[in-house]
Amino acid sequence: MPSSAAAVNTGDTAWVLISAALVMLMTPALGFFYGGLVRRKNVLSTIMHSLFILALISVVWVLWGYSLAFGPSVGGVIGSLDWLGLRGVGAEPNLDYAPTIPHLAFALFQMMFAIITPALITGAFAERKRFKAFVLFSLLWATFVYCPVAHWVWASGGWLKSLGALDFAGGTVVHITSGVSALVAALVLGPRRGLGEEPFDPHDITMTVLGAGLLWFGWFGFNAGSALAAGDLAANAFLVTNTAAAMAALTWMTVSWAHHGRPSVLGAAVGAVAGLVAITPAAGYVTPIAAILIGLGAGVICYWAVQLRTKLTRIDDALDVWGVHGVGGTWGAIATGLFATVAVNSSAANGFFYGDPSQLLKQLVAVAVVWVYSAALTWVILKLIDVTIGLRVEEKEEVLGLDTSQHGEVAYQL
Repeated sequence: MPSSAAAVNTGDTAWVLISAALVMLMTPALGFFYGGLVRRKNVLSTIMHSLFILALISVVWVLWGYSLAFGPSVGGVIGSLDWLGLRGVGAEPNLDYAPTIPHLAFALFQMMFAIITPALITGAFAERKRFKAFVLFSLLWATFVYCPVAHWVWASGGWLKSLGALDFAGGTVVHITSGVSALVAALVLGPRRGLGEEPFDPHDITMTVLGAGLLWFGWFGFNAGSALAAGDLAANAFLVTNTAAAMAALTWMTVSWAHHGRPSVLGAAVGAVAGLVAITPAAGYVTPIAAILIGLGAGVICYWAVQLRTKLTRIDDALDVWGVHGVGGTWGAIATGLFATVAVNSSAANGFFYGDPSQLLKQLVAVAVVWVYSAALTWVILKLIDVTIGLRVEEKEEVLGLDTSQHGEVAYQL
């Protein structure tokens, strides 16, 4: 609980506020990353998903999201409603979360994570979901999937945190929830019309590379900011984040080069994102050498996960959210159980390779629980929306493109 004896450190506060701004940038960056991957007739609708979620979840987080995710624990399962409207969340630090920054700064920083997570899912149902169905889905998913999982893993009293599962910046909370939910969404909505019969090539890879670069930049706030202080832990998280991203970009490009005979620009960009995903849960617990191994694993595992998904024609995860975020987040969570060391973070635990096999087991439990919960709740939410207002646009609207049929606008006046 907040304590009047706690002292605000201005340097730590400045770092967390800057990091929150960096993470905020990641959501519109994701819009560019995804926007370049779709066909020209759907670029605005794809970017709009990220822009709208930025606005929607900002309000939801203030009204009830933060209280459910981080409020006083109710049985380790969910936060109470004590902090509705951020009542009682003020200038004094909360010793359970961040003892050197204002409680409001911590709530703001966590808001940015809550914003980007449902935005990640939108890549799975790009080019075919009704906008009002998307709005309702985002609202329900953030409330009933993101907030409970965030409480389990990060909140004081959360049951997975009490178990000892480690997740520094969101491998389970952000990437597994979104990646698994994306897989379920792709299954429930079905493939895009014409898939396999007509070209579905990205309309602007330069836009995607720009988005990837901005995501890489913002990810320093995502991971290093999760130290919640300007110190040695933030420096380590910053370094290993960059290292894993670089290694995964090199690995994905190399594997793709060997597989297809050409070094792919898009492959390098997507590989970097896969590395960023994988290092996220481990960033505050592993050494730079471990980060190289985690990036190497992400580049190989996520590449082949995407290749596998493309062969399963019924699963049209349009922008491969599951292969990058679901699989990458899973690998990162498991790798945390392998490579975590108290030499990096004395308040954490040693992993398998540092003498504690039980940490790997705890990571596997967290991964399994979050996979099952995210899949089940996402399926329920999607089915509920489908039987009430419908999920997909009509065939003629999909053929015309969602920019025109859903928003009455076009991206390019050619």
